[in-house]
Amino acid sequence: MRTFRMGGVHPADKKISQNAQIEKLPVPKTVYISMIQHLGAPAVPCVAPGDKVKVGQVIGTPTGFVSAPVHSSVSGTVKSVGMINDLSKRPVNTVVIEVEGDEWLETIDRTDTINRDIVLDQKQIIERIKECGVVGLGGATFPTNVKLSPPPTVKPTCVIINGAECEPYLTSDYRVMIEMPEQVLIGGTILMKALGVNKCYIGIEENKPEAIKKLSSLAANYRGIEVVTLKKKYPQGGEKQLIDAVIGKKVPSQGLPVDTGAVVQNVGTAFAVYEAVQKNKPLFEDIMTVTGDCSKQQRNFVHRVGTPLSFIMDYCGGVPEDAAKIISGGPMMGKAVANTDAPTLKGTSSILFLTEAQTKRQPESNCIRCGKCVEACPMGLEPYLLNKLGRAAMTEELEAHHVYDCIECGCCQFTCPAYIPLLDTIRQSKATVMKIMRSRASK
Repeated sequence: MRTFRMGGVHPADKKISQNAQIEKLPVPKTVYISMIQHLGAPAVPCVAPGDKVKVGQVIGTPTGFVSAPVHSSVSGTVKSVGMINDLSKRPVNTVVIEVEGDEWLETIDRTDTINRDIVLDQKQIIERIKECGVVGLGGATFPTNVKLSPPPTVKPTCVIINGAECEPYLTSDYRVMIEMPEQVLIGGTILMKALGVNKCYIGIEENKPEAIKKLSSLAANYRGIEVVTLKKKYPQGGEKQLIDAVIGKKVPSQGLPVDTGAVVQNVGTAFAVYEAVQKNKPLFEDIMTVTGDCSKQQRNFVHRVGTPLSFIMDYCGGVPEDAAKIISGGPMMGKAVANTDAPTLKGTSSILFLTEAQTKRQPESNCIRCGKCVEACPMGLEPYLLNKLGRAAMTEELEAHHVYDCIECGCCQFTCPAYIPLLDTIRQSKATVMKIMRSRASK
């Protein structure tokens, strides 16, 4: 079995929702659809209060090359367009729609029939993916059409589909592989055609044997697709780590993953690509996990984008009594939910309930120079040094020691016996240095 060569940690799996089949979440009475659904420039609303909209209709147009359209996830009447707080209580331009029925655009194929014949050509595929607002669903939400349009100086050689799902607790990708395996494989074939390559790898960690077995069996019918079993190690789902694990190549410092010849897409993205290209269905719903040791219910849902988190939690019986913190995403890289009325986004992967014991930070003590953070860093950095430089605001030294290469995985903080909040300091330092570097490059 393969894995990446540098660093990594082994947190407990906690895949306690892995047997929960995907359910359709009911549609709420009102949805709140953010114009920031992707990395890059926010979309601009193209509807106004009083407008009638259908499911799949464009309500936000992209404003740059790295941007994506936003589609209505419901049918009804636009109630308002304005600032609504997101999960971090940050005001975001949002279209609020009162739901009336469930009328979809007639151009969307709503049948359950699996469409295996790919009739669109390379350019048409990329344009369809762009029009349908497909973005990466592995966390970064980078517009997929942009990723499929690398610079002319770079020649892709393969697609890697990320089925690692290495974050503890999360199981939505696993359920997609179990319940929609053929659609994932067709999505992989579409991605190969879009890039003009003839090889696709699907990397799956060893703790998902049923997914490995099912996809391996079906992949025999799909030319160029190979399922690769990976050792269980975090952060194997990181783009750079996955490339290293699957094809044994390292992404250069400040380089792009495609510099290795590989273009990485998440399992959920492959499924969304299938739905966009074969069903003409925009990305207005996604699959998420609701879980936690203190949660009585373990669920995986298809949710409409813009559904309030509070609606989902109420549907699952409310916030567990023992929950001290709610996380959107996994415990390693997820974000704390400060506003439970915030709406879901295209990339919302979970609602995770954690207890006080799981979230309480131990008192910080002095660094003992044990080197565990260095051993754990999958990017070969020296977190203890970056922490020291960051606290002293030594930006030139931080840049010299490649703070910009940090992928913010949290491995350093996870291993620190002195309970030093290494990631907190390094993340802030990285943002500062990146701002300086961008300012310098623009002159």
